[in-house]
Amino acid sequence: MISILSWNIQNGKGQDGRISLTRIADVIASMGTPDVICLQEVSRGLVLRADTGAPDQVGELSELFPGYEIVFGVAIDAISTNGRWQFGNVLLTRLPMLSILSHPLPRPGVRDKHHMRRQATEVVVATKAGPWRVVNLHLEFHSVVQRMAQVGRLRDLHREALEEKGLPLKTDAVGPYQPIARPVDAVFCGDFNMLRGSEEYRCLLAPLVGETRPFHDAWELVHPDRPHDPTCGIYDHDQWPEGSHCRDFFFVAGDCVGDVSSMCVDTKTDASDHQPLMIEFSDKRV
Repeated sequence: MISILSWNIQNGKGQDGRISLTRIADVIASMGTPDVICLQEVSRGLVLRADTGAPDQVGELSELFPGYEIVFGVAIDAISTNGRWQFGNVLLTRLPMLSILSHPLPRPGVRDKHHMRRQATEVVVATKAGPWRVVNLHLEFHSVVQRMAQVGRLRDLHREALEEKGLPLKTDAVGPYQPIARPVDAVFCGDFNMLRGSEEYRCLLAPLVGETRPFHDAWELVHPDRPHDPTCGIYDHDQWPEGSHCRDFFFVAGDCVGDVSSMCVDTKTDASDHQPLMIEFSDKRV
């Protein structure tokens, strides 16, 4: 059994206004012991509140999750009057890592909306069923134009993996030329900032040219007759006046599609404005 958890933790800020990564870790532990943990909205050196200073949340998460390797996918790396600060996504894994790729996501110019740099972290992990790509991401919130461009880039990433699958590899190469796995089997997860059935959602699931449908919404595989549990807006009605809804997803590709065995959302915690999601895969192919 392989389990992956995804959660936009809002820098650890809960509904009570308190910032606590320890609370985040406690909630995750209450859901089990995921093999891979994908977190969005993590910072290092960013002043979050006057009373918290500019914490190194990456270092803190590393200490809170002993036994995991940590990868920080930096979306923003800047220097301000308070010094250097970074913001992005964190992936923690108990599975062996084979490679790490960082993908800046496109940000076409939009003049009338706030927006920020976005990034996807791709980590290839070794599983009993073979190597898998796990992609942790956070798409643009305010701009549909930018979000559509970012969805297009995610589709390109999968197309690249399909193309690389057919390329001959020089197996005796060493150093930078040595072959590195870029498997088709993949799990894309995170805060997509889109709704089910939206234009961006339909675009992501559309077939690639010459290929069958690349991505499948994992929730629909497990709960085909049930609406997706809400992942946002349950408790924080100031940020989310529309109330409970879903904008966080797991999408699976390749042979992973047939391995999905369960998926759930913890709708009880208010440790962030989003809810944690967890997916489990069977090991029946092993």
